[in-house]
Amino acid sequence: MKYLSFAILVTFLIYSQACKDDDSDCMELIWYQDADSDGLGNPAVSLSDCEQPQGYVSNNSDTDDSGIISASRTPESAFDDFNDEAVVVSFDGNEITIESNGLPNHTSPYWDSSSDMYIDPVVAVSGQMSPGTIRSGSYSLTVPAAPVKASTPSSTGLGAIGIAVTGVPIFNDEEGPNIALSAQVASGFDYAGGHMGPTGYHYHLESSDVSENTLLSHNDHELVGILQDGFLIYGRKCSSTNDYPTDLDASGGHTSSTHHSGDDQFYHYHIINEFYLDNRILLFGVDLQGTPNAFAR
Repeated sequence: MKYLSFAILVTFLIYSQACKDDDSDCMELIWYQDADSDGLGNPAVSLSDCEQPQGYVSNNSDTDDSGIISASRTPESAFDDFNDEAVVVSFDGNEITIESNGLPNHTSPYWDSSSDMYIDPVVAVSGQMSPGTIRSGSYSLTVPAAPVKASTPSSTGLGAIGIAVTGVPIFNDEEGPNIALSAQVASGFDYAGGHMGPTGYHYHLESSDVSENTLLSHNDHELVGILQDGFLIYGRKCSSTNDYPTDLDASGGHTSSTHHSGDDQFYHYHIINEFYLDNRILLFGVDLQGTPNAFAR
């Protein structure tokens, strides 16, 4: 029995020494609690660890980490980017209403062939294009002028989840009830990342880098539109760094300034810089961090 105890003691000492050796290169850093998940940490609550603990960040500039992000008003200058031939934006105290007829201000093979905006397919595979032509619709979305993140994220549903700067509705990564968007369906999309559906013309994907694309965000920091929780969505890059942001949350959101806000920081989304189908990139296929508002038709 003594030999067994001695063997156990030796094994424990060897294991302990191995753990010390494994941790010998560990450099502990200070991490700050981020209770409201805005990417900013509470300077009053911190811990030291070699790896970033869940719920903690390296930033320590949050003046209110109470669990609800302080509301920051959406910069009104952002709405100057919207297509004024299709979109009417109304400001009413604490609310903003965006109304659109859904008619884009760019060319597409989905326009009727008699339209000046019609072009032959550039990106779309003709045989995979969905039936129908672009027609006027009616989309109305009212959102808070100072949206806040909800306590829990919300999944998006079928239909419009936002309005693009062109006035076209933004859809998620579903083509039908529990039917994910497929590469075959996407092959019929135009260079704008859109196609026809039962409710009309809409976008699923980031636009393509082709000479015909003179308006839509592609791998840049330009405004894409606004989602139904009231938060703006920008292209893959951040204008504050002119590079891909590295601090995005699971929904592609973070708090920073943009070219619409000067030095003021506010929460907004970016197109996530990840391929979805082959070389295609989704506009938005994740959860909303704010409270979704219903579209009025």
